[in-house]
Amino acid sequence: MTMRSILVAFIAMLIATHAHAALTVTDDTGAQVTLPGPARRVVSLAPHVTELLFAAGGGARIVGTVSYSDYPKAAQSIPRVGDNKALDLERIVALHPDLIVVWRHGNAARQMDRLAALGIPLYYSEPTHLDDIAASIDKLGVLLGTEDTARAASTAFTRDIAQLRAKYARLAPVRVFYQVWDDPLMTLNRDNVFSEVIGVCGGVNVFAAQTPRVPTISTEAVLAANPEAIVTATPGATKPDRALPALDRWKQWTSITAVARGNLFGIDGDVINRPTPRIAIGAAELCRDLDIARGRR
Repeated sequence: MTMRSILVAFIAMLIATHAHAALTVTDDTGAQVTLPGPARRVVSLAPHVTELLFAAGGGARIVGTVSYSDYPKAAQSIPRVGDNKALDLERIVALHPDLIVVWRHGNAARQMDRLAALGIPLYYSEPTHLDDIAASIDKLGVLLGTEDTARAASTAFTRDIAQLRAKYARLAPVRVFYQVWDDPLMTLNRDNVFSEVIGVCGGVNVFAAQTPRVPTISTEAVLAANPEAIVTATPGATKPDRALPALDRWKQWTSITAVARGNLFGIDGDVINRPTPRIAIGAAELCRDLDIARGRR
């Protein structure tokens, strides 16, 4: 055998070894997830997971997902295997997935235990910071073997957030109350992606120190906090003539600065409630709204 043929055989061996090398990442619980090769059949068990998989370049490999996985448009045609309350475990198994991406706080723990017992690799997704979104895309890209696509998406997202932070974060702070739900009255503490978005825009989450992550609060607590802006999720962005029924309760409390100055804002829930690259769109909307609040001083 000539030196050239030996070199060719060695290179071929390296390529073959690389092609079959195990892929390992750490999920959002700190557990290692290892696959023998790129995932080809993926089940997504949360709407935000579906978006992350598409961003990472793996949309065409999703063989099953859950209700409300509606973005991008191609996700709407993926077979459903349940919702945030219950999963069809038999159907999931019948899809023969080589990776299941689950939502740690959104999927029933008992059903997750049953899935884990089947030996199918599980990746738990629970981004709690903006950097986690970019990291999640990159990690899913590793498991899918689509690192270049994933890195392009994560880099673009990181750039968009950095530009907003540079433009708004050092402006005069605006005290913000984010209303998750109106009955019972609920908000977010600091351990949430959207709370960090408030900071990106130069805002201050008035209930950042509360517990748990989605605390129930009282009307009196909001009155005492006296936010300069009140924000909630809506089916669409705030328009000058758009009514915000979820915030109507506050109009009687004219002593609240946000009410007195008309700083009641609604932002499309899909772009602020899901920890995906689209939260950069929601962040841009919030930043504009808080700048309006500054202009009303």
